[in-house]
Amino acid sequence: MKLNFLNLAKYKSKTYRNTNYSKRSIENEHYKIALEISNVGLWNWGIESNRVFYSKESKQIIGYCESELNSTSEFLDKKVHPDDKEGHYRDFKLLLKGRIDSYENEYRVLCKNGSYKWILDKGKIIEKDLNGNPTLIIGTHSDITNLKQKEAQLNKNLQLITSQNKRLYSFTHIVSHNLKTHIGNFKNILEFYDEANCENEKEELIQHLQSISTSLTSTIADLDDIISIKSKAHNNQLNERVNLFDCVYKVVESLKTESIKSDVTIYNALRKNEFLMTNSAYLESIFYNLISNGIKYSDPNKKSQIIIQSINTKDNLKILISDNGIGINMDKYKHQIFEMYQTFHGTDRKDSRGIGLYITKTQVEALQGVILMESALNEGTTFSLTFKKQKTLV
Repeated sequence: MKLNFLNLAKYKSKTYRNTNYSKRSIENEHYKIALEISNVGLWNWGIESNRVFYSKESKQIIGYCESELNSTSEFLDKKVHPDDKEGHYRDFKLLLKGRIDSYENEYRVLCKNGSYKWILDKGKIIEKDLNGNPTLIIGTHSDITNLKQKEAQLNKNLQLITSQNKRLYSFTHIVSHNLKTHIGNFKNILEFYDEANCENEKEELIQHLQSISTSLTSTIADLDDIISIKSKAHNNQLNERVNLFDCVYKVVESLKTESIKSDVTIYNALRKNEFLMTNSAYLESIFYNLISNGIKYSDPNKKSQIIIQSINTKDNLKILISDNGIGINMDKYKHQIFEMYQTFHGTDRKDSRGIGLYITKTQVEALQGVILMESALNEGTTFSLTFKKQKTLV
C-alpha cells in the first residue's frame, strides 16, 4: 500500500490556523479600540451596489445611532452644507477619475439636532475591476469643529491686530507730522526773532510762539488721552454694570444750557431697565461727544431734535443717536469720518479740532464695541453703537 505524499512545507495544523486567526482578531480589536479613543469614524463605499458602511463613530459624530443612518451614498451627501457641496463633489470626482491618489476635504454636515459640524473627510480607492474602474473606497471621518472655531477666532484676532496696527501706524504718522510741524514753526519763528530789528516785530513773533505753544500742548494732550484709553482697554477698569437711561440722562442734563441755547430738543427713549457691562466714564464720554455734536451741528432752519434709542437682539445691544442737523456729505468724506484732525461741515467753528470722533471711536473699541455712522447733507446724522450683551470685559 502506497501512502500519499505529505507536503509538510504547506501543511498548517488546526492549532496554527486558530492561533493565526486569534492574532488577527486581537490586531483588529486593537485597531477598533484606537479608533474609538481617537473618535475617528470609518466608512466604505461599494460603488457597484451603492452601499455605504458607516462605523459607530461616524454616526455618533453627527448625532445618529447605528440603526438611523441610511446606507446609501446620497444620505450623507444631502446633509453637506450648501456652500461646501461644490468643493466636496469636485474633489471626490477627481478621486473617482483617478486624477488624485487620495481624497481629502473639509466641509460642514447637518447633524440630527439641526446644527452643523465641520468634518474632515478622507478616502482612498482600494479595489478596482478588470477595466481599472474603482469598485471600493474606504475612508475616515473626523470631527474638526473645535479646530475650525479656534481657527476662525485666530483669523478674527489677526484681522483685529492688523486693523489696530494700521490705526497705530496712522496715528503715529499724524502725531509725528504734527509735532514736526510745531517744531518747524518754533524754529522759523526763533530765526525771525533773531533777525527782527524792532521791538514791535519781536512782540508779534512772541505772540506767534505762544500760539504755537498752545497748539503743541493741545496735540500732546490728545496723544495722552488716546494712549490712556488704549491702555485701559486691557485691564478690569471696563467692568461696571451701567444703567443706560441714567447715563444718558446725566449727559443730557449737563448739556441743558447748550441745547436750550441752540433750541434743540433731546429725547431719551432708552428703556429704564437696560444695563450694560462696561466702563461708565467711557460710555458717558461717548454719549457726551455724540450728543454735543448733534447740538453743535444742528440746523437753525429746522425744529432740531436728537433721539437716543436702542435695538435689542439675542446677543447684541445697539444704541442709536440720531439728529436732524446739517449732516455730512458721506460720498465725499466717508473714508475720513473717524480719522484724526478731520472736519467735514465746512463751518468756521474754532472749537472743531477734528479729534472728537477719533477719540469716541477709540473709546467704543476699548469697550469692545463697534461704532458706525450714517449721514446725509441737510438731512441729519445717525450714530450706531453696538455692544455684546452682559459680557464682562477683561
